[in-house]
Amino acid sequence: MHSFDSPRLIADIGGTYARFALETSQGEFTQIASLRCAEHADFHAAVTAYLATVTPLRIEHAAIAIANPVDGDLVSMTNYHWRFSIEQMRQQLGLDTLVVVNDFTALAMALPRLGSEGVRQVGGGEAHQHSVIGLLGPGSGLGVSALIPAGDGWISLGSEGGHTSFSPRDEREIAILRFAWKQFDHVSFERLLSGPGLELMYRALADRAGIAVQQWSAQEITQRALDASDPVCADTLDVFCTLLGTAAANLAVTLGALGGIYIGGGIVPRLGSYFERSPFRARFEQKGRFSDYVAAIPTYVITAEHATFIGASAILDAQLRALKTAPGSAILGQIRRARSELSPAELRVAEYVLAHPRAALNDPIAEIAGAARVSQPTVIRFCRSLGCEGLSDFKLRLASGLTGTVPVTHTQVTNDDSMLELGAKVLGNTASAILQVRSQLNREMIDRAIELLIHAERVEFFAVGHYGVVAQDAQFKFLRLGVSSGACTDPRLQLLAAGVLKPRDVAVVISSSGSLPELLEVAEKAHQRGAAVIAITASQSPLARKADAALIVDHLEDLSTHLPMISRILHLLVIDILAVGVAMRRHPEGVAPLAGDADLRLDEAGRASTKPIAPRRSRNAMAEPAVASPLARLTSHSR
Repeated sequence: MHSFDSPRLIADIGGTYARFALETSQGEFTQIASLRCAEHADFHAAVTAYLATVTPLRIEHAAIAIANPVDGDLVSMTNYHWRFSIEQMRQQLGLDTLVVVNDFTALAMALPRLGSEGVRQVGGGEAHQHSVIGLLGPGSGLGVSALIPAGDGWISLGSEGGHTSFSPRDEREIAILRFAWKQFDHVSFERLLSGPGLELMYRALADRAGIAVQQWSAQEITQRALDASDPVCADTLDVFCTLLGTAAANLAVTLGALGGIYIGGGIVPRLGSYFERSPFRARFEQKGRFSDYVAAIPTYVITAEHATFIGASAILDAQLRALKTAPGSAILGQIRRARSELSPAELRVAEYVLAHPRAALNDPIAEIAGAARVSQPTVIRFCRSLGCEGLSDFKLRLASGLTGTVPVTHTQVTNDDSMLELGAKVLGNTASAILQVRSQLNREMIDRAIELLIHAERVEFFAVGHYGVVAQDAQFKFLRLGVSSGACTDPRLQLLAAGVLKPRDVAVVISSSGSLPELLEVAEKAHQRGAAVIAITASQSPLARKADAALIVDHLEDLSTHLPMISRILHLLVIDILAVGVAMRRHPEGVAPLAGDADLRLDEAGRASTKPIAPRRSRNAMAEPAVASPLARLTSHSR
C-alpha cells in the first residue's frame, strides 16, 4: 500500500464528540482520538489539542467531516455553537489543503469501499448494481445522504432530508406527535430519530402511560430498553426502530434506491442483534401499493469502525488527484522538488512562497521581492525556472494548486507583463470586481433609484473625464426608453445645467471617488433646485452622503496605468441595471417604446433588443405568471 508523503489529518466532528486520526496511507488510520466538544472553546482549539498529542509531523492536507451542511466558506454547526471560516482555518493550521464536507456526504462516499465485512444486512432484498444508494443514520441529529452512479464512480448527494416532516402511522405515534407539538411548531424526523429524539419520545410515552418521567439520557434509555429493565424505555426503543423504518422507506421510494438503504450514525450500530429483531424491517416494507417495491430493496447496518474517516479520506484523495491532473497544478510540490536546482536568490523566493502561499498569490511583485529580499527580476527568473511564462502565469498555477480552482483576485498590471499576462490580468481584475459588486447590491437603494427615475420628467447624467462615456451611454439608453435625458460632461457647463433642473427632475452623478468638487457642487445645486440626486460612486464618499439614492461601486483600480479599466465597466453595468429596471417597471411585459417608431424589447435574459420579439402566451391566458421585479431578477443570481 502506497504511503503518503506526509500524514493526512482526518476528522469527524459531531455535536458531542470530535474524532481525529492521522492517515499514513490509503485506509490506514493511526493515533485515533475522540475529544468532547464541550471541553474546547471552538474547532481550532479542538484540532490544536489533538495535534499537541501526536508525533510532531508536517501535515499538509486535511479532510473534515462535520455534522452540518457545508455551503461556502463559513461553517456554522446546527447542533453546536462552533463556527469557522474554512480558509481562515486552513491558514491558522498551516495546511496546503483543507476539505470540509458534511459528515453524511463523507459516510456515503465510504459505502463502495466498505465491503461485506463492513456492513450487516437486515431483512431481505438484493441490491441492483450501479443503482442509487440511500443513507441515513441517527446520532446527535438525523443524517441523510445518497450515492448516485456516474460513469466509473459516484456522486455524493448533500442532503438535509432529516428535516422532512414526521408522519405518524398509529395512535402511539400520533400521541408522540401531539406531545412534540407542545415544544416545536415543526416536528421533523430528526426531532425523534436522534439522541435528543429518544429522550423526547421517552417523555411522551411516559406522559401517555401516566408514569413519572425520569431524567434519563438517550444512552440510559437505550440500555434500560436492551436489558428490559424499564417498560417505557423498551417501548421508546421499539417506536424508535419503527419510525426509522418509515424514514428509510420514504428515502428508498424518493430516491429509487435500488442499490440499497444503509443505516449509520452513532445509535443503530450499537444496538446489535436487537435491531434485527426490531420492527424496523417490517415497517420498512409497509408501503401500501409499493410494498413489493421496497421489499426488494436491501437494508444494511454499517458496522465498519472508521467508515466516516474512509469517506472523508476518499473525498480528499479525489480532490488531490484532480489537482495533480489539472494543467500546471501541484506547483508547491514542484517548488519543493526544484529547491536543490535554484540559485541562492531564487531559493529565497521559493522559501517565501512555500511559507506564505496565499500572500504570494495576491501580493504584487514588489512586495514579494521585498519579503524574499531579492530583486524583482529574480522573482521573474524564479517563475520561469518552474516553466511559467511570468509571475501572472505562476500565480494562476499556484491558485490551482491551492484550491483546485482559479480564484479571481486583483493583480496589478506592470511593465514587466507580457501581452498575454496583461490580457489575463485585465480580464481577471474586471471579473473579480463585477462579482464583488454583484454581491454588494443593495435592494433598497436600487428600488429607490428606479422609482425616482420612473417618475422623473427629465434625467440629467453628470460625469467628467474617462467617465463621460458612461454618462453618454446612459443618455442613449434612456432616450431609447422614451425618457427625456441629457449627458453633461463638460465641467464648465455642469453647474449651469444643474441650475435649470426642476423639482421632478433627477440628476444622476457618476464619480469613481465621489470627492470631485465640481460634481459635489452639481449635487448641491440639484438639491437647491428641488431635484433628486442619484449617485453612482464609492461608499463612504462625500457624494454618497449627499445623494437621495447611492449605488455603491467599490473596487480596486490599477492606478499605475492612470486608466479606469475596471470602474468604467462597473459604472456602465450599474447604468444597465437602472435601464432594465425602469423598462421592466414601466412595461412589465418586456416592451418599451423608443423615441422613434421602432420598439425596444427586452429578451428573456433582460437584454435590450430592437428585433421584434413575439410575445409569449400561455395556453391559459388567465394563468399567466406574474413578472418578477427587475431587482429580484438581478439579485437572484448572486445568491
